[in-house]
Amino acid sequence: MTTDSPMPFRSPDNAVLRVVVGNAIASVRSGEASVEETILHAAVHGWYEGHFQGEDECPGCDFRGELPKHSNRS
Repeated sequence: MTTDSPMPFRSPDNAVLRVVVGNAIASVRSGEASVEETILHAAVHGWYEGHFQGEDECPGCDFRGELPKHSNRS
């Protein structure tokens, strides 16, 4: 990651990231979930958190772009 990156990235020591990764590790170690299930679960949570971050960065947008919600995209 570089400082001139156009997209904001959460810090690797972000509290939510630590919880998601910690839960993933605990699930595999306890046998509660397979590695594949754990990766999928962590990816879904990461995607979800990214969505929230995108809404924070651009409250009027429904995607990371220049157009506000409900505008003509064609």
